[in-house]
Amino acid sequence: MVSSVFQLQCSCNNYPWGKKGHESLAASLCAKTPNTGFEIDESKEYAEMWMGDYPVLPAKGLKSGEELHKIVDDNKEQLLGKTCIDKFGGVVPFLPKILSISTALPLQIHPNKELATQLHKQDPEKFTDPNHKPEIAIALGPFEVFAGFKDNNDIQALFSALPPLERFLPRKDVNFDNEVLKQVCYKILTASDEEIRTTQVELAKIPKEKYGKQAYIVDLLPRLQEQYSKEDPGNLVALLTMNFLSLTAGEAIYVPADAPHAYLSGNIVECMARSNNVLNTGFCPRADADSIELFTSALTFSTHNAEEVRLGTSKTEKSMHGKTSVYAPPMSEFNMLKTSLQDGEKETIRAIGGPSVLFATRGSGKLVADGDTHDIKEGYIFFVGQGVEVSYEATSGLDVYQAYAE
Repeated sequence: MVSSVFQLQCSCNNYPWGKKGHESLAASLCAKTPNTGFEIDESKEYAEMWMGDYPVLPAKGLKSGEELHKIVDDNKEQLLGKTCIDKFGGVVPFLPKILSISTALPLQIHPNKELATQLHKQDPEKFTDPNHKPEIAIALGPFEVFAGFKDNNDIQALFSALPPLERFLPRKDVNFDNEVLKQVCYKILTASDEEIRTTQVELAKIPKEKYGKQAYIVDLLPRLQEQYSKEDPGNLVALLTMNFLSLTAGEAIYVPADAPHAYLSGNIVECMARSNNVLNTGFCPRADADSIELFTSALTFSTHNAEEVRLGTSKTEKSMHGKTSVYAPPMSEFNMLKTSLQDGEKETIRAIGGPSVLFATRGSGKLVADGDTHDIKEGYIFFVGQGVEVSYEATSGLDVYQAYAE
């Protein structure tokens, strides 16, 4: 029988939007786990460290070297518990990651369950599972992101005040609603390179005051053009129709399935339902973009202002000493605990009725669980099976995130 608590080793992918070498927090944290053979190459970008049982980039048991999905599959009842198995099947239903973002990720949505099932049947190599992928992102420092649509009134104000945008309207004097917004997004995404370039050149010549409270567009436009090009339609969709948020450490967002988003810069904790499905349509070469018809038809409008995107924290009954808060998105697959301790402080997390993955992003201390004491340091990652109480004692100020399902 496997131990219910064991340390994990993880790895990073190398998407070009990641940060290079030791500038990447994802890579730096990944390299902290001892005896893994992971070495940072300063010439490579390191984008994401995955910490789940998804088979694309699976975590492994540090001692055994066995992939986490195999360990879980062989010990389902012990590690997941009957409730979790009945609810989600014999897998860890969430996928936590650390992301280090240097340039904008592709403008994307994640299909809902119905569409994901359909796409998986049609193309299982590209859409590798039939699940949806709502997600949260928690800032570990300054974090810039486009997420969800702006209020229709704010979009209306731009398209009324800026003549170059008239070419994308379905008709003159239109009042923006969700259907008009979908049509406008489609027209932008299907416009020619020349139309997109001309529009961006014309927008750059308009005085900043014409943009009203959305004058940040003028500053962000050349930055996006430098990262991609003046022909990228994602520049216009993001700047004109989507919320732009600049978050600080601890602040978070929730992105439901089918909501558009593009992370722009920063280091974050990300956690999502167990899926790897995505539809990209901007901030990428046109040849790499997915079907625009599919993208726009799948859009939903569940978030329609910046405040609806934000995800706050609250106290949690799982904390015994009040040092832990919870990010609880409106979905069933997971919540995320954050424990913050100063030197010498202690915390105990009550037993959870499902699996969890915990990882330290700062400091060091001791972790006591299932009768054993473990060192826990910045970058260390542990799997914790259902029904296990976990205690921490900080040697040096300690921040621990714990994604869990029950």
